[in-house]
Amino acid sequence: MADRIRWHRAFFVALLVCACRQASAQEEIPLQRLLTTHCSQCHTGDEAHASDVDLSDTVTGSLSTRPELLQKLLGVIDRREMPPDDAPQPTSAERSQLLSALRAIERDAIASTPASDGPPLRRMTRFQYHNAVTDLFDLKCAVFTLPEKLMRGYRGYFKPETGTMADVVHVGNRPLGKSQLIEPRLGGVAAFPQDLRAEHGFDNQADHLSLSPLLMEAFVTLGESITRSPDFTSKNVGVWDALFAPPEEIEDPACEIRARLTPFLSQAFREPIDAPTLDRYTNYAVALLAEDHDFTSSMKSATAAALASPRFLYLHDRPASDLSEVETAEHHGFALASRLSFFLWGSLPDDELLAHAAAGDLHLPDILNAEVTRMLTNRKLKRFCDSFPAQWLQLDRLISSVPNRDLYPQFYFSKYRDSMHMMLEPLLLFETVLVENLPITQLIDAEFTYRSGHLEEAYGELATPAEHRPPGRPGEVAELTFHRVPIVDRRGGGVITNAAVMTMTSGPDRTKPITRGAWVASVIFNNPPPPPPADVPPLPEHLTGDDAQRTLRERLAMHRERSDCRGCHERIDPLGFALENYDAIGTWRDQYENGRDVDAAGELFHASAFRTPVEFKQAILQEKDRFTEALAGHLLAYGLARDLTPSDAPAVRRIARRTKADGYRMQTLLREVVLSEPFRIGPHATQPQVAQHAGDHP
Repeated sequence: MADRIRWHRAFFVALLVCACRQASAQEEIPLQRLLTTHCSQCHTGDEAHASDVDLSDTVTGSLSTRPELLQKLLGVIDRREMPPDDAPQPTSAERSQLLSALRAIERDAIASTPASDGPPLRRMTRFQYHNAVTDLFDLKCAVFTLPEKLMRGYRGYFKPETGTMADVVHVGNRPLGKSQLIEPRLGGVAAFPQDLRAEHGFDNQADHLSLSPLLMEAFVTLGESITRSPDFTSKNVGVWDALFAPPEEIEDPACEIRARLTPFLSQAFREPIDAPTLDRYTNYAVALLAEDHDFTSSMKSATAAALASPRFLYLHDRPASDLSEVETAEHHGFALASRLSFFLWGSLPDDELLAHAAAGDLHLPDILNAEVTRMLTNRKLKRFCDSFPAQWLQLDRLISSVPNRDLYPQFYFSKYRDSMHMMLEPLLLFETVLVENLPITQLIDAEFTYRSGHLEEAYGELATPAEHRPPGRPGEVAELTFHRVPIVDRRGGGVITNAAVMTMTSGPDRTKPITRGAWVASVIFNNPPPPPPADVPPLPEHLTGDDAQRTLRERLAMHRERSDCRGCHERIDPLGFALENYDAIGTWRDQYENGRDVDAAGELFHASAFRTPVEFKQAILQEKDRFTEALAGHLLAYGLARDLTPSDAPAVRRIARRTKADGYRMQTLLREVVLSEPFRIGPHATQPQVAQHAGDHP
């Protein structure tokens, strides 16, 4: 395999020269001096032959026609990954000037890129289907069990309309305790399989949500089982009287059924129902009545058919080429209403959203801003909290974590595991930052957290001091009591150093710094590393000879000796070793089992040195604009249900800037995602005129 360091240098230089040729005419940047100073040593003469790039020759090409390469170049320069460590480095001013010139090319490239027809046709996820059916029928119970909802709330603790989270909350963990799956639900309804997360992504990504004939048949059966459930009665169905209760007299069955189905189908299909479609459903119900089915049964069959309709199951923006100019404007409003409701509520738009869509004013910033405010204070926001943070933090990995019982017996209590409690701490922190509209920096270095009595015991040295710790019941395994406590010791708190993340990024016997570093790169900075080469052997779990006296850092040095591994390890290893003071279940240690001191020192983005986990958090806070941009990218990808493209990059940076201007507040970040052009305008080439957001510039 080619030498990775030389390949990176070649990649950097080739793109840099392309950028120079485009930018030098309009930017006063000493580009030739940059090339001579930082690149000529490896890319002239014999060295140039070895690296396959010779700066003595003319390098041709246009970055404006290769946006993916442009994005990579912007990334490696901005993160100070290029030039490599052992090469002369440009000054901060030179690097900033170069980035500015490249972003000017980026703007030109995006402006000349044809508009896309949008993401592929996709179906609802299982989570979204459950929520949509619940809202459509105003159900008072669950449709089916959702193990992917990692946290179950008790006693109505989630009240976003108050703007505060309670100091004491009662919650449970679904996937790790059978008692958490026992809840009122529709009998006889079996869910379809859980949707898998995309790599470095979310379970709602369009290219992962296909609909096979077998699954389509399952949806037909599922819809029938819902309306035929013995629990689908007036007690559990809020719309029973409006939809299913038989009228005292039926003079004109078709007229009665049409009147009842019109609002139902409009909400189910998320736009006004057209006459031919309404006629088909009406005629179906009338035909059942003619076959001596009773009114309620006929209406159940008609509504079950709607649940299996592609117009209910599929989420998509219809291509502009399929619509007239008037139809495009109308469809745009309803598509935006659906995009917004499935983003923040994981479900169908409500009547108010649909009314704005019908009026054609939802796309206006003032209206859209007001709707976001309303939705952020609605209790349906819990569905966003039940979906996004767990996937963003990859907490489902904790379910399969099995620390060695002999090495970590404290992880297991009775027949239960600490992970039942661990998983809930970062989720409650995220919910509080959202509900109380706190700065997102609290997710990195929090001033508070939520802990149960058992979790406090498990943390040991990092537990809340006795004077601040409320009474708890360590043995709870069903309804768990979590108390809000202050973070006195900054080694704890935040989503990075909590026990859940430390455990799920470790193996059964030891920590895995590379895994932890890759998690930080992916989750915190939205820059996942590529997968490792297939022929890299794993480190042995059981040490013998000299290895038993080495630190993990020394043992992992062998990976950096491989040229095809060195580039990635130089990037992710410091992020992982920064957390080596936390053992495989997240408790603090100063030394390894062999008596050697833990070394957590490193440097973040070749700019901020650190020696301890606390200093590592401080280094991330110094780069909080990067974290803001990364989280904005995660949220936008989740909201659009697709991978981001180079054309989305300016919008992501714009979201981050506006969030920064309002003190990095979480609700501002969500609001700016919705107000961003990719989210608000959608994928169509022809759109209604939209009032420009204040300060809306590249």
